This record gives sequence, C-alpha cells and structure tokens, in this order.
Amino acid sequence: LHSTERSCLLRELHRFESIAIAQEKLEVSPPSPGQLRHVFFHNALPFVGFGFLDNAIMIAAGTQIELSIGVVLGISTMAGKYCLIQNCFFRFSCSSSLAGYVEALASRLGLSIPDLTPKQADMWQTRLSAHLGKAIGVTIGCILGMFPLLFFGEEEEKLEEK
Repeated sequence: LHSTERSCLLRELHRFESIAIAQEKLEVSPPSPGQLRHVFFHNALPFVGFGFLDNAIMIAAGTQIELSIGVVLGISTMAGKYCLIQNCFFRFSCSSSLAGYVEALASRLGLSIPDLTPKQADMWQTRLSAHLGKAIGVTIGCILGMFPLLFFGEEEEKLEEK
C-alpha cells in the first residue's frame, strides 16, 4: 500500500476501534436471523466460486500431470493426482490468483457487507454462521467443479477400445 492508503486505513481502523470501545458500555443484542443469513451468504458465495474453480482446475491439471510427469516418473494414478507439483504449483498459484476475481465478482453481484456492530460481529452466532457459510459454500463449489469428470469417460472408453 502507498503511504496515503496506509494512513487512510489506519484512520479507519482507529475510528472502528473507537466505535467498538464506545459500544462496549451498551448491552448489544445478538444478531437477528436475517443478519445471520446475510453473514452466511456473504461468506458462502465467494467460497462456491473458489471451490468450483479450484476443483475444476485440479481435475484438469491432475489429468495432464498424470499423463506427462506421472508417466515419466512412473508414479501411480493417486500419486500423480496428489503429487507435490500439482498441489504446490497449480493449487496455490491458480487459487491465489483467482481468489481476487471471485471476490470481485461476488461484490459485483451486490453482495454487501452485513451491517453488524463490532460486538455482534464477534459473537459466537456470527462466527458460526460465517464458518458454516464457508464450509457449505466450498463443498457446493467443489461438487459443481467436478464437471470435467463428465468428459473423461469418453476418453477412457476410446483408450479401452484401442
């Protein structure tokens, strides 16, 4: 960040902290079910996109790694699917570079930040809702990201015929 951006961020953090300190004196009610749903979907949607992209890329890249590096090294199918090259290079480089795009798309879809006080954001209900949203979102995304497997059956049948 540039110095102006850092100072702006620091100013906002101090403002947020002062609001949090001022609200410590007041009794805060737990988040409403509507707010918890908003927190859930706010966390789930980006993880659906992330799980989808991650799984789809890993299936396609895993097949290519198995067909190239796996054959050269003489490793099994499972070792080829989970080898160090695939997990380190493809997963971390692709996933980390695509994470920003997934979050930008989620914000373009109108996914606003839940309107919670700092104390409400730190309550166990909110944290549970956020973690459930992430877990369910990435699970749904990974299931949807398995679509490349639909195309691999035809290739295997052709290889078996030969």
